[in-house]
Amino acid sequence: MSVSGDSGQQQPRAPVAWYAFIQANRHGQLQMRRKLTAREAARRLVRAPKSATRDAAIRKTIRSIPRGKVATYSQVAAAAGYPLYHRQVAQLLRTAGGSLPWQRVVGAGGEIKLKFEAGLEQRTRLEMEGVRFRGKRVDMVEHQHRFRPWDLE
Repeated sequence: MSVSGDSGQQQPRAPVAWYAFIQANRHGQLQMRRKLTAREAARRLVRAPKSATRDAAIRKTIRSIPRGKVATYSQVAAAAGYPLYHRQVAQLLRTAGGSLPWQRVVGAGGEIKLKFEAGLEQRTRLEMEGVRFRGKRVDMVEHQHRFRPWDLE
């Protein structure tokens, strides 16, 4: 972009200033940092370092879902105290083997996110627990688990 001046020639426009904030580094020195975009924040969350306390909190939250009830990935993450870590919930379920009731965690709106045989197995397990479906989705009005923070302590 450019702006025309008095002489009629195009002059380059100054770049738009970045939003920035001041933060102290580990040595106590103040330094200027630019604000993260939504894409950068999402990328950092994907690369979140492993944390035993976070994994333990997520496992405890998943185990608290009773038979016949379901919760979404984001609900589990928020109830565990990590509201932006829904992808880590999915990753933990993928690596946990059969030690967690994985079938009780579904996608937003009650959608089964697993594909092919795994999705069919999840649906079958939920139906055996008494969960009803509306088409391809769980009836969330009836079967959604409401986490109580005082139960998780």
